[in-house]
Amino acid sequence: QVQLAESGGGLVQAGDSLRLACAASGRMFSTYDMGWFRQAPGKEREFVAAIRWNIGTTYYGDFAKGRFTISRDNAKNTVYLQMNSLKREDTAVYYCAAKARYSGSVYSTYDYWGQGTQVTVSS
Repeated sequence: QVQLAESGGGLVQAGDSLRLACAASGRMFSTYDMGWFRQAPGKEREFVAAIRWNIGTTYYGDFAKGRFTISRDNAKNTVYLQMNSLKREDTAVYYCAAKARYSGSVYSTYDYWGQGTQVTVSS
């Protein structure tokens, strides 16, 4: 069982940066692939970024490429999402997710989810 807790959301202006963090419980964090998703009001949840458990291969949604960076610190059981050049359309609740290595797609198949953190970008 893995419990996830996001932090770092808030209200920022367009063009600003924000770093989200997701702290995970449990001793097996280093064996989990980690992902970030977001859901805006009235829209479906969408994939933002993911990072593999081992050598840290990363994956990004098209809108995130070049602006967002996912990273992890296995010693701290934490995964981060650095978001730069934020736009109004980045406004959403951002969720952290974890899945066991070797199971399913990093783009969609996750076993554990956090409660989410709100990111609001004003123009």
